[in-house]
Amino acid sequence: MKIDNAHLSAFATVLREGSFEAAAKRLHVTPSAISQRVKQLEAHLGQVLLQRSTPTQATSAGMVLARHAEQVAMLEAEMLSEVGAPEMLGGATQRVPIAVNVDSLETWFLQVFEVLPPGLQVCLDIRVEDQDHSAILLREGTVMGAVSSSAEPIHGCTAEPLGVMRYMAVASPAFAQSHFATDDREEALHRAPMLGFNRKDRLHDLFIAQRANTAQLSPTHYIPSVRGFVHAVKRGLGWGLAPEALVAEGIAAGELLDILPGQHLDVALYWHRWRMRSSFLDLIGVALKQAVQTGLRS
Repeated sequence: MKIDNAHLSAFATVLREGSFEAAAKRLHVTPSAISQRVKQLEAHLGQVLLQRSTPTQATSAGMVLARHAEQVAMLEAEMLSEVGAPEMLGGATQRVPIAVNVDSLETWFLQVFEVLPPGLQVCLDIRVEDQDHSAILLREGTVMGAVSSSAEPIHGCTAEPLGVMRYMAVASPAFAQSHFATDDREEALHRAPMLGFNRKDRLHDLFIAQRANTAQLSPTHYIPSVRGFVHAVKRGLGWGLAPEALVAEGIAAGELLDILPGQHLDVALYWHRWRMRSSFLDLIGVALKQAVQTGLRS
């Protein structure tokens, strides 16, 4: 029982674009044609593949098929490139969705674009996700690769260490003078106003758990912007954990203080990718390893 390529392409495009109408525009057909192709595919497989929501989402069976569709598209693009017929793709480039945590995106990750081979027929489709949750997108088949804090590869994927991202507890000099002027900074840490990135952010919990007194009583402000987070620390809104690469200059300039010198939180990061033969994913992996040399600790 083979899957019709036109049906598979329609299904994958609906998921990628988020609606039947957008998929129709992308494939230059009518929404009715897209709907019919998806219905025929669902009838063929005997499964509901799409949740007709806004945006359209895949069912459990649809997630499996979505992963298959992405693999087929990548293998076809690589084959045409190898045989010297990339024009058969119609000028399109291969989309490679990757999940990256926002701290990596704001520090070292964008250097990947600088070290990828010029002329590579690939477009990176970056999805921002917390490093503790990015593996979920791999499991769902939404992305082909992910930067994650999990060392354990999920089913059908491989995992390689990238390096360590160091987080430092910082505050403005005025805030530190007001809240950390006592000898017992550990105690003050649990009561001084604190900044968090969002409610998925577990970094402060991990950092606090390293302390002898794990009772966290401080009020927490949530600021879901890395640059905005650092700016808020400089403005004295609270203390926070921030990537070393983003606060080192502020510390050197006296705008920020390391409130617990010598104490930090190190988060190991790993590159997860689908376990399939792919020159595109291989090249992205090589570029990642080059990029982290200036952004992460070994």
